[in-house]
Amino acid sequence: MAGYIFSLDNLDSLHLYTRNGVYSTKLSSPSGHWAKHHEGTFADYSSMKTGDNVYFFIERKIYGIGKLLDLEGDCKYLNYPEAGVPRTPGYHEVRNQLLWDEGESSVDQRFVCFFEPDPYFFVTGIDMDDVLSSNPSAFKMLRAFWKLSFIKFDDDENQAFRDIVLKRNQSSRSSSLDSQRIFSFEPIHDQISNRLRGGDYRIGAGISSILSSCADGDHLRHEMALEAGLIYQLSIRDPETCEMFDEWDYLSHQVVASPFKPIDYMDKMDLFGYSYIPGFVPTKSRFFVGEIKKDTATEENIDQLLKYVDWVRDEYGYGDYSMIRAVLVAYDFPAAVTRHKQNVGLRKYTVGVRPAQSLEWFNLKLVKYSFNPELMKIVFTLIE
Repeated sequence: MAGYIFSLDNLDSLHLYTRNGVYSTKLSSPSGHWAKHHEGTFADYSSMKTGDNVYFFIERKIYGIGKLLDLEGDCKYLNYPEAGVPRTPGYHEVRNQLLWDEGESSVDQRFVCFFEPDPYFFVTGIDMDDVLSSNPSAFKMLRAFWKLSFIKFDDDENQAFRDIVLKRNQSSRSSSLDSQRIFSFEPIHDQISNRLRGGDYRIGAGISSILSSCADGDHLRHEMALEAGLIYQLSIRDPETCEMFDEWDYLSHQVVASPFKPIDYMDKMDLFGYSYIPGFVPTKSRFFVGEIKKDTATEENIDQLLKYVDWVRDEYGYGDYSMIRAVLVAYDFPAAVTRHKQNVGLRKYTVGVRPAQSLEWFNLKLVKYSFNPELMKIVFTLIE
């Protein structure tokens, strides 16, 4: 399972969220349109899945462990109807519709997710240095956790989080967990379930609003909105989208794809995902790498995507290109870009030892997008 770490600014918020089993990010108010950081948050919520783990980060310390919980068919929703529209309503307008109410600031809490302890939320926080040193090679996204409300990380990093939190919370007298030092859990999930049945809180309605608010005809003005829409359509297993991109058990965006260095200079993949061998979780069988461009593709976009392919080959595939599916998504593709793909897209590699096999990889798709305002979704067309 994947994991999420949410950043909080005080222990009172930690007590509030862990007691109620609810979390909602506070966003800045939009100025008539959504900004990149808003759309990035929407993309992160879109990929949340029931069973993913939850942790909290406060002043260098990490607290856990929770697990995202299904309420009425999903683990995340709009906090109030039309929360995806880029306007800020008055608190009095939405007060009686809020799933989660923290007062006046609730109008800027657009999305909400629900969780339960897994097995507990421990009172003892683990210092970030202690976490990182517990399994250095496993932590990738944590090292890039900077100026963000929360981040998502994959199965391997999540297991490393679970390991250190559980080990540091063993009883000093035995190998069992210290269940005497845990946060109380008094969920308000039944109350929220009742409200969910009385309005349209579907996250899909929010994504539709985000896409339509930045659309010029069938073109989208924001790449992050395009990322959010594609992640959402893949997450809900939209048939046409999955036919083009395949189905993936794990999806994320803006995933680190370079050696560690100052955060502002780190390369990040627009889209990254993987699938398991059916029936053999967590053994991974395929990896997905996507580069997203809202306008016309260039030859440099092909080169950048192939750089990410090589990174995934080394970092995740251990030399085996056959595990990787790569896609460049753009509004249009000049003939020169298609020719460049043909010229540079081939990779030759060797797998096995006795016998060794010399193989070729050429699994890079060029996919054109267009926004359909009637269907309120993104439509994709294979270029070749």
